[in-house]
Amino acid sequence: MNLNTNPQKLFYKIGEVAKEFNVNVSLIRFWEKEFDILKPKKNKKGNRLFTKKDLENLKIIYHLLKERGFTIEGAKKKLRENKEDTTDNLRIINHLQEIRSFLVKLREEL
Repeated sequence: MNLNTNPQKLFYKIGEVAKEFNVNVSLIRFWEKEFDILKPKKNKKGNRLFTKKDLENLKIIYHLLKERGFTIEGAKKKLRENKEDTTDNLRIINHLQEIRSFLVKLREEL
């Protein structure tokens, strides 16, 4: 997964976030209730507005639940005990995926 965030954009609607993660809006709302690190702002109408920090936290949650197969409780425990380690691992995985993509593209061009 690769979040393409606009550097000028401060807030993202829940529909945009769900589409980016390829999940239902209801799952994003569920994760918001389950994980206290998600704190989207709400406008006067009550619509959720996610910041870049929220998106980073969602990446971590998505990684733990969908890619690593953690349960909700297991992911909560991992985040409580060692969020920085999980974040570092996610950065390494993303970087390795970028390198792999680059190498595959380079091989195709040769």
